Amino acid sequence: MINGTGKITKFLQEIFNLDKNTIYDVKINKHREKRSLNANNYLWELCTQIGDILRKSKEEVYLDMLVDYGQSIMVSVLSDIKLNGFYKYYKEAGKSILNGKEFTHYKIYKGSSEYNTKEMSILLDGIVQEARQLGIRTKENEELEKMIDKWKK
Repeated sequence: MINGTGKITKFLQEIFNLDKNTIYDVKINKHREKRSLNANNYLWELCTQIGDILRKSKEEVYLDMLVDYGQSIMVSVLSDIKLNGFYKYYKEAGKSILNGKEFTHYKIYKGSSEYNTKEMSILLDGIVQEARQLGIRTKENEELEKMIDKWKK
């Protein structure tokens, strides 16, 4: 089995040594640095602490933070279609009638695991500000910047 990370030249010799009569499943992805678990862990740590003060679950706080500081798009669907199972984070934004059919408009929020560095920076900065307003001690700005710099790009 060929496995690993590297430039294509690293794998060419191994590929040429494979049995030419065997069928193989191959998947090659462009390498991307993994996001920093420290930033993600810290986000959830703060959501938990905020939740403890506000008497909310960390998931409720996380959704509140996505609404306030996260990335979103607006989607309109026929009102008889429910979004449960299609999207994880969304809120109804209104309804309208078009050509005699009722549509419900939803604001769909992207989960932080899909964020790039800039998006994560905005979200984490907002959560840190919320935590500080509640008297929660947070990491210094320099430490936060280092965590964000490690976030996937």
